[in-house]
Amino acid sequence: MLIHALASEMKLEAVSTEYRGHARDLGRRAADSDDIDLVVALGGDGTVNEVVNGLLHKGPDIDNLPKLAVVPGGSTNVFARALGLPNDAVEATGAILDALANRTERTVGLGLAAGTPGTEDESVPERWFTFCAGLGFDAGVIGRVEQQRERGKRSTHALYVRQVMRQFLDEPHRRQGIITLEVPGQDPVTDLALSIICNTAPWTYLGNRPIYASPKASFDTALDILGLQRLSTPAVTRYATQLLTSSPEKGPRGKHAVSLHDLTDFTLHSKAPLPLQMDGDHLGLRTSVTFTGVRRALRVIV
Repeated sequence: MLIHALASEMKLEAVSTEYRGHARDLGRRAADSDDIDLVVALGGDGTVNEVVNGLLHKGPDIDNLPKLAVVPGGSTNVFARALGLPNDAVEATGAILDALANRTERTVGLGLAAGTPGTEDESVPERWFTFCAGLGFDAGVIGRVEQQRERGKRSTHALYVRQVMRQFLDEPHRRQGIITLEVPGQDPVTDLALSIICNTAPWTYLGNRPIYASPKASFDTALDILGLQRLSTPAVTRYATQLLTSSPEKGPRGKHAVSLHDLTDFTLHSKAPLPLQMDGDHLGLRTSVTFTGVRRALRVIV
């Protein structure tokens, strides 16, 4: 039905992904083509991330790259919802068709992460992300969720909440963080136990409730980061309450909370390997990651 609706308005080639990384390969093919003007990604945030990384495999080129349209088809769909699209595939398709008819689009900034030169992670290839990344606690949660999904569990918000609790109970660095944030021209911020990088707000959704880790984050600026230096039981209770009651005007705050806005370049170093995630995809363990906020990286139909 969705394909039929889109095909009624444009010449369309529909391709179903068959393996992990296939959407990235299709995005790369579209970027290298001379006759593709638009790529429509139907899927969740992981699928969108793969398409974006394929489109930008040679870097951002606003004038010559195909535009992107997103039809939400995952469990959370943060990127699509942050763009203002309905969280329903049929309604989102209608919104995209209206945008195409009215020739409306938006140029968004993206995040780029890579292994830090001079460290054991320097050979790790760079990767784009659309709405968030994290080193440490939240990436550990995502790793646990992926393990449960591999065992046949459905990806639900209840599953995420359970894994947050288990990650908290097993977290070895919750009282004394081991992450250092380095921003050019600023003093390092040490002993972070959690680091969340945001390219937009909200950071995620719990059902239909938006959660704002960095309320000022925007597709029109560079990157924001929220760091917490303590994950003791009282601290986690306080910050969890602040997240659940967060809004576009107010996010987590406190003595052990570090919040920085509109950063173009920064690096996170860890004293021990920690899990890394981007756009909700667990990417293994890292000790040092350099992040870049790239403004005006991709045109999106909205």
